[in-house]
Amino acid sequence: MKTIHVAAAVIHENSRIFATARGYGEFKGQWEFPGGKIEPGESAQQAVVREIREELATEIRVENPIGTVEWDYPAFHLTMDCFLCRRVHGSLELLEAQDAAWLNLDELDRVSWLPADRQILPAVRKALSGAEDVS
Repeated sequence: MKTIHVAAAVIHENSRIFATARGYGEFKGQWEFPGGKIEPGESAQQAVVREIREELATEIRVENPIGTVEWDYPAFHLTMDCFLCRRVHGSLELLEAQDAAWLNLDELDRVSWLPADRQILPAVRKALSGAEDVS
């Protein structure tokens, strides 16, 4: 089975998390943490910064790793490195996603997450409950 290695940004601000709904493909309309494929020669941290710049026209700062999800979709195996991030500048413009939302921790279950992204939610809750929000 083909393996795809991606990096995802858990962007937090004012005790909220930024999530996007996919705007294309097989999983269109399902929610995820934004990010994308790690290119040859780049680290997961470099990839997530580049992907957010490309997908959301926004610069972020990677703060801490949250965890790695291993998930088998029918057509591929996904390895997803997730990072707690902050927006440095930019307005999170949706260049690829069809929708976006800022979610409080108690609202995370109100959207239909992609299966791999759902797996990281407990770690996101734990990371955010201990993160200082100095926006």
